[in-house]
Amino acid sequence: MARLLGGIFGAILLTLSPVLGAALAYADEGQVDLLLVLAADVSRSVDDKEFKLQREGYAEAMRDPRVLRAMTGGPTGRIAVIFVEWASEFEQRVLVDWAVIAGERDAQEMSHRILSAPRSYWGRTSISAAIGFSIGLLARCPFQSDRQVIDVSGDGTNNSGIEVTVARDAAVAKGITINGLVIQSDEPMPTNPSHTHPPGGLRAYYENNVIGGPGAFVLEAQNFGSFGQLIISKLIKEIAALT
Repeated sequence: MARLLGGIFGAILLTLSPVLGAALAYADEGQVDLLLVLAADVSRSVDDKEFKLQREGYAEAMRDPRVLRAMTGGPTGRIAVIFVEWASEFEQRVLVDWAVIAGERDAQEMSHRILSAPRSYWGRTSISAAIGFSIGLLARCPFQSDRQVIDVSGDGTNNSGIEVTVARDAAVAKGITINGLVIQSDEPMPTNPSHTHPPGGLRAYYENNVIGGPGAFVLEAQNFGSFGQLIISKLIKEIAALT
């Protein structure tokens, strides 16, 4: 009798296994290892040459083999990325909407779309609005992850919108980590030197006012020419926290 019941139970499992497998796959298809917002400063302090170096740096980083290994090396083998440019309080634009990076083809597509989009803005510098906008993007993301990161790059202090610490604290309260990559300008802005060269330095400004959340950190590029290598290092460090 026990053997008969065991046989019947086994037959039922064999019949249902494809259905169960499909159901589990469907339940997990929206799960990724990381939700990552790349938020790039394109305010008026970033000239055409600097903008080109910054944009190319992001595009190169997306297809760098080391970054790709990091993006596909977590438990699900993929992350979700969105690319945003920002300037003043009311100037934020999604250039590449949420996309899953699960292999080389995905990374190449993301890189191409970043590189081919026109510049968005020339306004003032609202890090706070960029963070607030990024919080909204994470809230509407169609994918799910326990880790959410806003990656902010910029060459100056917050001079538009609400206090940046208010926006930072709102993000941290939601379990979001904000990391920074500061870009040193060769010369202070003639009209507002403390914007790009605040007392104590821009890195200290980001450490005290911008970054927050578990494992938050800042990297510093000495100029836009070194931005490309730094963003590669930054992405690897951010994503490596998965392991």
